[in-house]
Amino acid sequence: MKVYKLLVKAERGNASAQYDLSICYGSGLGVTQDYQEAVRWLIKAAEQGHAQAQYSFGLCYGKGQGVTQDYQEAARWYLKAAEQGYAEA
Repeated sequence: MKVYKLLVKAERGNASAQYDLSICYGSGLGVTQDYQEAVRWLIKAAEQGHAQAQYSFGLCYGKGQGVTQDYQEAARWYLKAAEQGYAEA
C-alpha cells in the first residue's frame, strides 16, 4: 500500500494503518527514516489497543529508539500486549 493511502487512513484514526505507517517511518520504506515520527504513529495505534503496536512500543522503550530508554515503560507495554494474547510479548 502506498504511504499516502496509509497516511490518510492513519489520520482518520485507523489503528492498523497507524501501526503500518510507524513501520514505514521506522525502516525508511517509502519515506525518510525517522524514529520519532515512527513512535508518534506507534503510540496512536498502541493507545487504541493494537497489540502488535503495544509490543513494538515496548521494544522502542527497551532499545531507546525514538524515546528515552526506559525498561519499566517497556515492560508496561509488553504486558498490555500480552494481556491481549500477543504471543511475542
